[in-house]
Amino acid sequence: MEAELTYSTVVFNNSAAAPKEKKEDPTIISEVKPKEAATEPADGKAAACSHFGVLAACLGILCVLLVASVSVIIHFSCVMKEQRANLSNLTAENELLIEERSILSRVTDNLNWTLGMIMKFNTFPVNEYCPDKKCQPCLRDWILFQEKCYLFYSKDPPWKTWKESQEYCQKAAADLVVVDNLHEQEFISNHIKYYYDNCHGYWLGLYKTEDNNWVWVDGRNDTLGYWLKEDFGTTGPCALMIPKRNPPASCGPASCGMENKFICESDVLIRSY
Repeated sequence: MEAELTYSTVVFNNSAAAPKEKKEDPTIISEVKPKEAATEPADGKAAACSHFGVLAACLGILCVLLVASVSVIIHFSCVMKEQRANLSNLTAENELLIEERSILSRVTDNLNWTLGMIMKFNTFPVNEYCPDKKCQPCLRDWILFQEKCYLFYSKDPPWKTWKESQEYCQKAAADLVVVDNLHEQEFISNHIKYYYDNCHGYWLGLYKTEDNNWVWVDGRNDTLGYWLKEDFGTTGPCALMIPKRNPPASCGPASCGMENKFICESDVLIRSY
């Protein structure tokens, strides 16, 4: 037997309402809304307060920067003042050092000069230069004039020829006088005296060479020409200075073998500069 099948009919009711979505928890919504409101300023007063705070902070920063700048300027000014003072001190010290070196150089030069003068003597006349152990620029009885020493020989006769006079001077590390200018000529003229007659005078370190040039004992040609304007009675290749004559016209030629007084000239032993 066949099994008997029974069919059932299912009817759907379309008028039934669709299931509603589940509503959000009102508690969660109430918690979210206050947070959203806090992110926005409540009104213009809050914004103004915020701007004032920023301005105050900026002013504070500016004040700090200003104070720092003033401090830096003051410090820089002090440093510059100190550096100027140090530079001034260094300049003064440098000038002092230069002056000390200059003085030392002059002292050294003078010592070398004195040593050179001493070496001119075979036997240095200590007592003549340094009486009472105090040294002088010139030998005893010599006259100092413009860093030169002069001896006006004035002993009684017999006097000396030109050659003998030069040899006498050389023993004292000197020579017969060489005239450099009118001032020196006037000095010499003021220290010579008349003696014996008008033809006698004082030998100078001036002589005539074979080619008729008048030359000083130091090798220089005579360019001064302080010769007498008239013939005074003698002639020759050696030169005399005649007393009581005008200095620019007081020299005359004479025989080198004639005996006369003479004038020696030497460098100073001790220089004053």
